[in-house]
Amino acid sequence: MTETMNTNSIIEMSSEGYLKDPMQWTPEVAHTIAKEEGIELTDLHFKVLLYLREQFLNDVRLSIRRIGKSGIVTIKEFYSLFPGGPLKKSSRIAGIPKPASCV
Repeated sequence: MTETMNTNSIIEMSSEGYLKDPMQWTPEVAHTIAKEEGIELTDLHFKVLLYLREQFLNDVRLSIRRIGKSGIVTIKEFYSLFPGGPLKKSSRIAGIPKPASCV
């Protein structure tokens, strides 16, 4: 699946809507994906997204528990920021692959 984002560049996406190349991620791409998810991004959202990207780039397995222990947000806040599948949605918006723990 391929989508054209507002940047007039082509971003390749998997059939589930995840970026095929995490290096194509930009804040503008995040806003576009978040809009598809019905989420309006705030500074706190971006703190979580940047944390997720950093963890991914350091080969750290992501989990809701790990995010809750990050010091950025509590688990309750994480669910509030990304309702209806927080790890799945936040990973998609962060431009990283779907975590193995997500079905």
